[in-house]
Amino acid sequence: MCVEVVEQNSLTKEQKEAVGLLSIGTFLEYFDLMLYVHMAVLLNELFFPKTDPFTASLLSAFAFCSSYLLRPVGSVIFGYIGDKIGRKASLIISTLLMSCSCLIIGILPTYAQIGITASWVITLCRMIQGMAASAESTGAEIYITESIKGKKKYPLVALITIFSAVGTSAALGICTLLTSESFSNTIPFAWRIAFFVGMVVGIVGTVARTSLKEASDYVNKQKSLKTKLSANKVDVQDKLNTAILEEGPSYLVSIAYFFVHCARPPCFYFIYIYCGDILKHQFLVKPAQILQQNFYVSIIDLLGLLSLAYLSTVIHPLKILRGKLILFFLSVTSFPIAIDLYPQTTTVLIYQCLAALFVFDQIPATPIFYKYFPILKRFTYTSVISTFASMITYLVTSFGFVITTKYFGYGGIFIILIPVGICFWFSVNYFQKLEEKGEEILDQKQNFASV
Repeated sequence: MCVEVVEQNSLTKEQKEAVGLLSIGTFLEYFDLMLYVHMAVLLNELFFPKTDPFTASLLSAFAFCSSYLLRPVGSVIFGYIGDKIGRKASLIISTLLMSCSCLIIGILPTYAQIGITASWVITLCRMIQGMAASAESTGAEIYITESIKGKKKYPLVALITIFSAVGTSAALGICTLLTSESFSNTIPFAWRIAFFVGMVVGIVGTVARTSLKEASDYVNKQKSLKTKLSANKVDVQDKLNTAILEEGPSYLVSIAYFFVHCARPPCFYFIYIYCGDILKHQFLVKPAQILQQNFYVSIIDLLGLLSLAYLSTVIHPLKILRGKLILFFLSVTSFPIAIDLYPQTTTVLIYQCLAALFVFDQIPATPIFYKYFPILKRFTYTSVISTFASMITYLVTSFGFVITTKYFGYGGIFIILIPVGICFWFSVNYFQKLEEKGEEILDQKQNFASV
């Protein structure tokens, strides 16, 4: 059982610089990642064959899921790099990959020019971006978790997610501008500029992260293990490899962590992709207008994250997670009825905003989950589990929403949302029990020390 006893009152200059670099780097990388996600309503028309609305929704789901298919592979690769070489190396490589994929998308000919090759190449680029993204947020969050002690890490780790949301909003803002009629009429294929900007942004992020120092907990753990082994005249490198391979979390911790990370995918898909398809196919809204509406929603999402970061300083993060889950379902339960009674784009916008404000996921309790994984395997275990959870849930959600709503109407979304919500609730409660046991152990140690 991991019990945290150190409380840090203020950040050192080095820690402040690290948080700043990680936040900026996350902003830059998510700007690149979200360019395609939110421009999919436009790019799918350019890089995939034209079909009927139902098939188009399936193609949209496939294009969206493609970025998650190789994430587990990326998590293994970057997890190995992060645990064996260092957190810093994985962050730099992932940012560089994101930049390269943006360049390829920016210069790629369309389906009308080279046929199905365009579809395969852009799908491959999305997969590469997915691999890179598997290391991004995990690496940055673990870095802060291992570098800062006490409750201050809750809002600071949440800050990484906040800057990813800022990157998302910035990407949406650029997409909205470049796909507007006034801009696109002046500059043909103006959307390509966004990806060239993304390439430059990725390069800047790569360079910025080269000045990072390694996470303190990770370095201290390695030094401590090597010192002990050397004192006993044991082959340090061979024994270190064995120790790393043998060390791992309990099965229940891994399962609970898996279900916690199953929560965000259906929420995100509902907010930005599913509602976008409704606007496009039911209300015949143009892609540029959908992007503009999603931009407004992303601002609400950002405000919600800022609120969570503040609340984590006064309310226990696990209590916040349970509250978000309840508020999310209270908000979206009436969606099927409302969209039938008031079939307007404003209705869709209202529910997008409500879902974005109360989306249930691991924020701001991420550092609590990380501490139940061993330091020298933390990157690998957490990234592999979270990426598998995201991949499976996004696959189920993407195609499931299309199929369930076809046969059960708008209420079909709850066939996926309710089971995910139940698993999330029990998983959070499991970690709450671990925390309570940890507090009991800490109290016992303090009482013993005072005797």
